[in-house]
Amino acid sequence: MADDIAPAERLLNLVIALLNTSSRMTKDQVRSSVAGYETESTEAFERKFERDKDALRDLGIPIVTVQADGRSDEIGYRIDPDAYTLGDLELSPAELAVLSLASGFWRDAALAKDADRALTKLRAVAEGSMADDLAVGLVPRVQPAGQGVPVLLDAILERRAVRFTYRAAYTGEVTEREIEPWRVRTRGAGWYLYGFDRGRGEPRSFRLNRVLSPVKAVGPTAAYEIDADALARMDGSDHEPGPEREAVLAVLPERAVALRLRAAEPPSEGQLADRDVLRVPFRSTMELAYEIAGYGPAVLVLDPPELREVVLSRLRAAAALGEGANRG
Repeated sequence: MADDIAPAERLLNLVIALLNTSSRMTKDQVRSSVAGYETESTEAFERKFERDKDALRDLGIPIVTVQADGRSDEIGYRIDPDAYTLGDLELSPAELAVLSLASGFWRDAALAKDADRALTKLRAVAEGSMADDLAVGLVPRVQPAGQGVPVLLDAILERRAVRFTYRAAYTGEVTEREIEPWRVRTRGAGWYLYGFDRGRGEPRSFRLNRVLSPVKAVGPTAAYEIDADALARMDGSDHEPGPEREAVLAVLPERAVALRLRAAEPPSEGQLADRDVLRVPFRSTMELAYEIAGYGPAVLVLDPPELREVVLSRLRAAAALGEGANRG
């Protein structure tokens, strides 16, 4: 029977038993009453029990040794409930924002689901409605890179061409591309490949979320050299700043801290009774729209009109996704 119980389940059974004992549990009591320790060999039980105690202590679970009360020389064990139980949490919005920032780094990792689940529970004890938007504008917005990045990085090191199917951004045309990869990098919220397109005969950039097929390395290694001048021009074009403009935003009190920190002047008074009016400088309409949409109804765009339209389009798209999920 003991062999049928997984080690994790046995450890959980031991924790429950030691937490709920009124005074202590001796080894004999553990062996006879805790599922997972039924074994014919005393030596095997001793090894298993000692190993499990060490494992629980390594996890930070406070197993204490309790001396006999005079009627027996055998010592016992229990878990101190006061040391084991997590106290009540009182998270401020700022503290929750820090946790939100940290969870953003796990978006593309194996812990993503666990991080989201933990953050959902922590939000339940946070103070105030602004807890969800304090980190908007600060949390990294880079989307997952996808499965092709390791192949591309290896190909760059080996100077080996790659092949994949790609959907063009403007025409929607789907074609097979053969590329001499130069660099993989982030730009805005996405991942991009820079390289020489053999079919077009010129340097091109490719957004990785438009790659429709697995990326495959093709041909021999050491097949090309990276054009450093062309790569520098491509990198430089991404960083050329656009003209600075000013967004006029109506923001609920104490909301959108990241926007307030960038505001060009103190909030205007008397224009909107229930909102502060902020004047926020910006260069990229899309990036600012992405940030503003994250605040939901807490931020209204008064000017410029094109920024307001992009924000509204993002919010409509999000609403449509929500309606589709509810119908499903």
